[in-house]
Amino acid sequence: MKNATVNRSHSNSRRTTKRPENQNLPGFVTICPVLGGDGGSPQLFGSAFLPAIYQGTPIGKSGEARNARIDYLSDAGITTSEQRKQLDFLAQVNQSHLAASGPDSELEGRAASFELAFRMQMEAPRVLDIASESDETRSLYGIGEKETDDFGRQCLMARRMAEAGVRFVQITDGGWDHHAKLRQGLPVRCRAVDKPIAGLITDLKRRGLLDDTLVLWGGEFGRTPFDQDLSQGKAPIEERGREHNPRGFTMFMAGGGVKPGISHGETDEFGWDAVSGKVHIHDLHATMLYLLGLDHERLTYRYTGRDFRLTDVFGRVVKEVLA
Repeated sequence: MKNATVNRSHSNSRRTTKRPENQNLPGFVTICPVLGGDGGSPQLFGSAFLPAIYQGTPIGKSGEARNARIDYLSDAGITTSEQRKQLDFLAQVNQSHLAASGPDSELEGRAASFELAFRMQMEAPRVLDIASESDETRSLYGIGEKETDDFGRQCLMARRMAEAGVRFVQITDGGWDHHAKLRQGLPVRCRAVDKPIAGLITDLKRRGLLDDTLVLWGGEFGRTPFDQDLSQGKAPIEERGREHNPRGFTMFMAGGGVKPGISHGETDEFGWDAVSGKVHIHDLHATMLYLLGLDHERLTYRYTGRDFRLTDVFGRVVKEVLA
């Protein structure tokens, strides 16, 4: 499974900014997420133990970036004034229920999503409209080219979201679970994402956004440095793939306060096991939070009777990668 938080059958891109966040757009958007198969799940953009308001807003689905949109954003059968009256009445009903039953983060999150959807009607369509971009910019992302068009569209939408004040954007590329036919499948996936990723970073930089935008590309595990043969010797070598390997794998970060042009850590001579500069997932999260201006040891949320950190009781900031 990758994610470009912009994990390997999914891909993700992430951004923070010192500018005011846009109150007419979600704080967390996931573009074309993988749902079902290839490791996809709504948990990839859920809020876990945090209030529901912090979950991601999905736009489109994997492999269909050309048609990515927010469903039911407008209703031609009702005026804006009538919508406002409906929402005000619904808010009164919800507040009466909460006053009687006590706090309910799910209900509060749903009510907040209704209000956000109302505000999004004017702004979201404009932000998602990449047709307004120049031919040069669309070409930079590989839009219009068969192999790069889908992921290029995601990357360009991510840049437009970031520029419009969305704090966290996740973009996704599926099809990386190469247990078989690695020699055929891997080059195709690499060609699909290489140009759009380079285009995203280039575009952020030339627009002055990269300094306060953290881009992360990674997966949830690596792959073995040796073949995996699902046929047990019956099929030719071209049919083989690679198994999961959580012992050594690579992610990269760009912008947002990290050193450019360096590599941190090493695997052994076989590419099997990390042997130096190891970074645990809690360390990665601690570092990302630090780059976003948050101290992972002080940021807590009370849940089931105790204060939880987003890195649990672990994590260190990897200062070696900081600019």
